[in-house]
Amino acid sequence: MVQVATRGHQKPDNSVDWKRVAYLIQLSRTLDELEETRLVPEKKVLYQFSARGHDLAQILLGCQLTDRHDAACGYYRSRPLLLALGVNPADALGSAMGRAGGYSDGRDIGVVFNYPNPDGASALPMCGGVGSQYTPTAGWAQAIDYYANTLNRDEYGRAIAVVLGGDGSVASNGFWSALTIATTQSLPMLFYIEDNGFGISVPSTTQTPGGNIAANLSAWQGLKILDGDGSDPQEAARLTREAVSFVRETRSPALLRLTVPRLEGHSFQDTQAYKSEELLRAEWARDPLPRLRDFLVPSVMSAAEWNETAQTATAAVEKARTEAEGRPVATPQTVTRHVFYEDEMQAMGGQHRHGYRPPETRDVPEPGSQRINMVTAIRRTLDHELAINQRVVLFGEDIGPKGGVHAVTLGLQEKFGKQRVFDTSLSEEGIVGRAVGMALAGLVPVPEIQFRKYAEPAAEQINDCGTMRWRTNNRFAAPIVLRMPGGFFKCGDPWHSQTNEVAFVHQPGWHVAVPSNAEDAVGLLRTALRGNDPVIFFEHRAMLDHAWARRPYPGDDFALPYGKARLTRQGDVITIVTWGAMVHRCEDAAAGISADVIDLRTLMPWDRDAVLSSVRQTRRCLIVHEDLSTAGFGAEIAAVVADEAFIDLDAPVSRLAMPDIPSPHHPALLDWAVPSVERIREKIVALVEF
Repeated sequence: MVQVATRGHQKPDNSVDWKRVAYLIQLSRTLDELEETRLVPEKKVLYQFSARGHDLAQILLGCQLTDRHDAACGYYRSRPLLLALGVNPADALGSAMGRAGGYSDGRDIGVVFNYPNPDGASALPMCGGVGSQYTPTAGWAQAIDYYANTLNRDEYGRAIAVVLGGDGSVASNGFWSALTIATTQSLPMLFYIEDNGFGISVPSTTQTPGGNIAANLSAWQGLKILDGDGSDPQEAARLTREAVSFVRETRSPALLRLTVPRLEGHSFQDTQAYKSEELLRAEWARDPLPRLRDFLVPSVMSAAEWNETAQTATAAVEKARTEAEGRPVATPQTVTRHVFYEDEMQAMGGQHRHGYRPPETRDVPEPGSQRINMVTAIRRTLDHELAINQRVVLFGEDIGPKGGVHAVTLGLQEKFGKQRVFDTSLSEEGIVGRAVGMALAGLVPVPEIQFRKYAEPAAEQINDCGTMRWRTNNRFAAPIVLRMPGGFFKCGDPWHSQTNEVAFVHQPGWHVAVPSNAEDAVGLLRTALRGNDPVIFFEHRAMLDHAWARRPYPGDDFALPYGKARLTRQGDVITIVTWGAMVHRCEDAAAGISADVIDLRTLMPWDRDAVLSSVRQTRRCLIVHEDLSTAGFGAEIAAVVADEAFIDLDAPVSRLAMPDIPSPHHPALLDWAVPSVERIREKIVALVEF
C-alpha cells in the first residue's frame, strides 16, 4: 500500500538539525542565483541546472546519511545533497566552472558530481544519462549485503545505498532493472524519486500512468512505498527519516516519492514556455524556502538568526566564488591521463584500493601433459581465483546450477555458494550496472553476458564504466571483468554469432582480451581478475572446445601481460596479423610458406611494436579477422602499418574479413562469409607474388 502523508502543523522534529538545514538550503539557493545571474551570462559556467524547489528535500535526505559506508548516487540536479554530505562549495562551484580540481579537473560537466568520502557517506559518480544511476546503486547495496552477511563485516550492518531520480527517470531501463534487483535480493536500497511533474517539457503522466510512480507500484512485492510533499518541511523530514530508518532496520528496499516544484527551467536555457502562467504561479507558491522560514521562525530560530544564516551563506558563496575563479584551467596536455590505471591509486573503487596485493605470477607456463579445452581452462582459473580471493563474485543469466549456456561455470555455485556465484534477472543493463556498483565498493565482480550481441542493452553502463576513471580524474574506478562469449560456432545467426570487438576497443578505459587458446585464456583472465582496470574478456564460441585450442593447464600462478602478442609461426616473406578464431586458420593457411603469424591476444592495448617489427622484416602485411571489414579493427592496424612502415613495404597492406553483413545462419552461407583457410592462403600467395 502507498503511505500518504498526513498534514497538520506540529512542532519541528528535534532529531533534525534545522539550523544546519536552514543554512544549507540558503547556501544552495545562493549558489544557484550566482550562477544564473552572473556566471552563466558571463560564460564562466557553461552548463547549469537549478536545484530550486528540489533543495529542501535533498538536504533533509543528506543529513540522514550518517553511516561511513552509506553511498548515494544522484543526477544533474543533486547539488543540495552533495552540500549536505559535506562537499566544499568551492569544489562545487569550481567544478561548475570547469576549473582544475573539483569533481573532474574540468573533464566533465560540473553538474555531474562525485564525492569519495573515506570518513562518511560518499556520492557515487553520477552520469549524464537519465536513469543510469540506478543499477550501480543497486550494486553498491548488494556489496553492502555481501560484506555484512557473507564476509561477516559488522561495520556494514547498517549501511544503505540511496539513489535519486526525477519523475522522468522512472521510465528508464535502469529504474526497472534496479527495482527488480533490489526487491528480488531484498537489498538495503532507497529509491528517492523527486517528482516535479516534468521531464524537461514532457509531463510525468507520459512517464508513468497517472503521473504517480508510487501509486503504480503499490502492488510491487518486497517494496516499502512512501509518498508525500517534498516542499513541506515537516512532511519531508518525517517521510525521509521514516524511509531511511526502514531501509537501515529491515535491510530491505523502499521507494519514497516526494512532489517538488521545479522553480526554474530544466536547464538555464529552458524558458519553460510550455508551462502556463497559472502553473508557474502555483509552483512558486510551493517554494520550500519561505515555507521552511515560516516553519522554523520563531519556534527554532528568531527572524534575526534566519537573516544571519542567509548572510553567512552569502559570504560562504562569495568566498567559494573567489577561490573557484582563482583556480586555473587544467593543463590541456594532462587530459590524456587516467584513462587506465597508471601509477597513482584511485581514491575509491576496486580491490587494490582496499589493500589487495596480487600474488606473484609468471608468464612461462609450467610443464603439463594433459591438454584441456578452453572451457575447462577458464573454469579452472575462475575456481582458483574464487578460492583465494573472497572479493571475487560471478553472476549472470544461467550461470548458477546450469553452469552457463557454454558450461564455463558448471559446478562453481555448488562449490562456492549462491552468494558468490549467482543467477540474475534477464537484464544486461542490470548485470553490468550492478557490477559497476559492486566494484566501486571494492569487490571483484565477474559478470557474464551470454552472447556478444546481448551486450547492446548494457551499452550505456559499459561506456560509463570505462570512462569513470578518466571523467572523475582518478577519483573513482570500477575494475570489473566482463566475460562475453561470441563469434560463430557450427552455424551462425545475427543474434548469437557477432564479434564486433572493435566497438569495445572504441570505448575509452576498457582493456579487451581475445584469447585463441586455453593457455592464453588462463593467463589473460588471471591478469584481469587481479588487475585494476575494467576488462572485456571475449570467449570465442568456436574455440571453447576446439581441438586446436586445447593446451596443458599452465599453472595457478600463470598470468600474461596485456598488449604483448605471441608469434605463433616465424618466417620472412609475409606478416599475418590475427586473433581469436582466425589464428589456427591462419597457421594452417601459412603451411609451407615462410610467414610470421602474430596472435595479438589483446586488442586494447595491442602490440604495435611486434607488428611493426615483423612488417619491417617481411615487407608484407595481411590482417585477418572475423569481424566485418569496414571499420573493423584491422583497419586500425592497417592505418598504423601504412603510417609508420610505409617505406618498408613491398606490397599493399591487405585485409581479409567478413563482408559487411550479419553472420548467416546456414553453415554453407556461414562458411562462405567467414575467412576460410583456402581464402586466407589465396590472399597470402597473392601478396607474396605481388
